[in-house]
Order: sequence, then structure tokens, then C-alpha cells
Amino acid sequence: MITMTGITKAFHRGDVNEVLALNNVDLSINDGDFITIIGSNGAGKSTFLNAVAGSFPLDAGRIVLGEDDVTNWPEYKRASLIGRVFQDPLLGTCSGATIEQNLAMAVKRGKRRGLGLGVKPAEREFFREKLAVLGLGLEDRLKTSTGLLSGGQRQALTMLMATLVRPRLLLLDEHTAALDPKTGGMVLDLTAEIVESQNLSALMVTHNMAQAISLGNRLIMFHRGEIVMDIAGEEKRNLKVEDLLLRFSELRGEEGFSDRMLLC
Repeated sequence: MITMTGITKAFHRGDVNEVLALNNVDLSINDGDFITIIGSNGAGKSTFLNAVAGSFPLDAGRIVLGEDDVTNWPEYKRASLIGRVFQDPLLGTCSGATIEQNLAMAVKRGKRRGLGLGVKPAEREFFREKLAVLGLGLEDRLKTSTGLLSGGQRQALTMLMATLVRPRLLLLDEHTAALDPKTGGMVLDLTAEIVESQNLSALMVTHNMAQAISLGNRLIMFHRGEIVMDIAGEEKRNLKVEDLLLRFSELRGEEGFSDRMLLC
């Protein structure tokens, strides 16, 4: 079980530009929950993921991953328990390092490091096996600089790196938004396969409501820093985009709410 309780964060406190980005947010995640997150710009989606990752201190609230209260842990320490894939394909890998060097860093996440070979022969074979699953031919390019890969290849590699050591929680922040539709679809398929095969707990922010409905077993909606909808099970499976738009309008009593307003 992963729990976030009373998560509150305001930016520019005491200033005319003060923004309450997260307002007393509670969320419990069961083992194996794959939760998609939607909401308009400024609703608090990415801020919530950053709060969980430890990108900034909370004003109030508590975050517990399993038996570990990580509320006051710095971001680098939480990284031993949390895997993350960003929207920008360039953020998840080191451009100047080879594919195998990037994987070697990922496999050592959360472990003590000392002096020794960066990539051992046994690890190299392990990397080949894992890369082969991607179906991109990267298993034959271990010594290729990551900076020479396409955006889709780098994002697929980042997905592998984020889950090479099984994370307690996987954070996906619009991780296909910068890719073309075909490549984005490939990365989404890979995401679903990895999350299901490893029975991972995952949070995925998306602006695409159709994706939010079709992927995962739960869907939550943020609005003005709060969770206004949490749908799971049969209700989620029977949900349509039109239903989602209607329910959002009903929850907030807002007239004229459109697909464009939600997805902008």
C-alpha cells in the first residue's frame, strides 16, 4: 500500500502571485494499481507527481511507500524506490553515455557503489536480453551513444531503465506527449506490457482522455489542486470520453466545458 495524506503545496506564498497548487490531497494506491491522471493545465497533475518524487518540500502532508515514510526524504533518496519517465525524452538518459552505460547506472539504483568495471560481462548479456524485448534492435547497439537514438528509442530505453530495478512506484508524466502518434503508441504499448508483467504500481499523467480510459485500472481527475474524481473497476471499463466530460461539468457545475478546455 502507498498512501499520500493531506498533500498541500503553495507556490509564491505571501505574494500576489500565490498559487495553491495542491490542496489537502489524499490518495491510497494498492499494489498493482495503474492509475491514469487527467485534468486541465494548472490542475495539479504534474505538481502532484513532483511532490511524490520529492522535487520540492511539502507545506503539509505525508507520503508513505510501503513501510517507508519518505515525506522528508530528498529526491535522490526517493529515487531508490521510485522510477520516473518524463515528457522530454532527453531527460531520462545521459546523452554522452552509451546504451550499456546508461543501463549500468540504472541497475545500480539504490545500491552502494564502489570502484570497478562500469559494465561487467554478465551485466552486458542481461542488458541484451532486456533490450531485445523492446523490439527496436538496441540489443545489438550496446556501445552506441544514447545521444544518437531517436526520441522514441530514448523514451523506450528510459522506460526500461526506470523499471530495470523494480520500483515501488512508477511515475509517468505525459511520457508520450513529445512523440509522434505512431512512436507514442509503441511506447504506450511497452508501458502497459511492463506495468502488467511486473505488476507495478504506477501513476500516469496524460492529456488524452481516450488513453486515460483505456489504460490502467483506475482514473483520477485533478481540478484546482484537488482530486474531484476517482473511478475504477467496471465503472471505468464502461466509461466513454463523452461521459467523462459530462461528469466533470456536473462535479464542478461548470457550463460550456469542452474537450479542448480539458486537454489544453
